Amino acid sequence: MMNRFATGLAVLLAFGALPAFAQQQPKPTAAAATPKADEDRYVGYYYPKPTAIETYTSPMQTIAGAERAQRVQFATVVSQGTIQSAYRVPYAVFVKGEKADKMIIVGLQPGEMSTIFRARAILANMTTMSRLSPFFQERTIAEDANFFDLLKLLGFHQITISDGDKFTHQVNIK
Repeated sequence: MMNRFATGLAVLLAFGALPAFAQQQPKPTAAAATPKADEDRYVGYYYPKPTAIETYTSPMQTIAGAERAQRVQFATVVSQGTIQSAYRVPYAVFVKGEKADKMIIVGLQPGEMSTIFRARAILANMTTMSRLSPFFQERTIAEDANFFDLLKLLGFHQITISDGDKFTHQVNIK
């Protein structure tokens, strides 16, 4: 799976200029209230209210040309890697937001990501997979950078990881 992820990530970034399929954001109906600027519109739909919120300040700079299409493609490659794995991956990965700058990871099986420690373990695995990609190796000191740094390079501003039941951890990336 790591080879597929690394290959997919390299292909994604090599063809970053190719158009990605735009994800449609749900349009609020006349009866639906518009969320306030500081409210998370995905709370209660994709995950429960965050139980913990932290800020990660990355030393990386977002790369030139990292736009919505590249972030959607990146999430598609990551998601495709999980779908095509030889075993059932216990989480779904997708992006949301007008600029597709919010990555969301939601557990699909009870108990798989029900603690901060399990959520961090998933993120640590994603760091390991990221370090194998040529893109990550060319733009960082791979052994010092992490998955949050990769997200910063691609222009993500937030990652939310949830068990899809009671636990949600959110990281704002600066």
